[in-house]
Amino acid sequence: MIVLLAVLWQIGSVTMPYLLPPLSAIGETLVGNPGYYLTNAWVTLQEALLGLVFAFIASSILAIAISEVAVLRRAIMPIAVVLNVTPLVAIAPALVVAFGFGPEPKLIVTAIICFFPILINVSVGLRSVPTSVVQFYTTVAASRAEMLWHVRVPNALPYLFAALKIVLPLSIVGAVVAEMFAPGAAEGLGTAISLASSNNKLSVIYASIFILAVMGATLLAIVTAVERRVLHWHDSHSASDD
Repeated sequence: MIVLLAVLWQIGSVTMPYLLPPLSAIGETLVGNPGYYLTNAWVTLQEALLGLVFAFIASSILAIAISEVAVLRRAIMPIAVVLNVTPLVAIAPALVVAFGFGPEPKLIVTAIICFFPILINVSVGLRSVPTSVVQFYTTVAASRAEMLWHVRVPNALPYLFAALKIVLPLSIVGAVVAEMFAPGAAEGLGTAISLASSNNKLSVIYASIFILAVMGATLLAIVTAVERRVLHWHDSHSASDD
């Protein structure tokens, strides 16, 4: 399949040179200036992971709160839905006005993009404990804290990893979008793509996209490996092992 895609790409680079550069040109720019791509990739990766960490902390705390208090759930979920459908590209320049030209606007955009999937998945996982399990812990007089820590949190872990599989690659997208649309960015692969686009350097654009794809695939592979190790006890993984 990879060989077929490479052949099709080469054919496309001949017939549409204004759209697809030759693979050799992309390889040359990667090999010729690896420090440029590594430096910018490191900046984008930091923004993506820090934004994801902030989103994870905020959404996990909020998910626990709304799973325990129905009034909070009815009050907060509509706001979260509105936040999820807000076009973040449009508010990125406003964030620059509010927080300056530093990394803060990029982190905020990335965190907002990652926030909603984690909140929804974790809150559903916390509230989807089988009734029989809840009744058993009630009969042994388990406290709400014990129920949360020993029952609801373990039950939510598969949902959390499902969310992380979505938001880890998505955090890379969020960081790149923020770099491209938040003025003042000096580094990052999003900035590299914007500069290359303005200078009509297709090979640099696609080299940056290739690095981003590798980063996203690597993060997804890491979270999948961690999931298999942490959730070895879960039915989905025991069934797959069989």
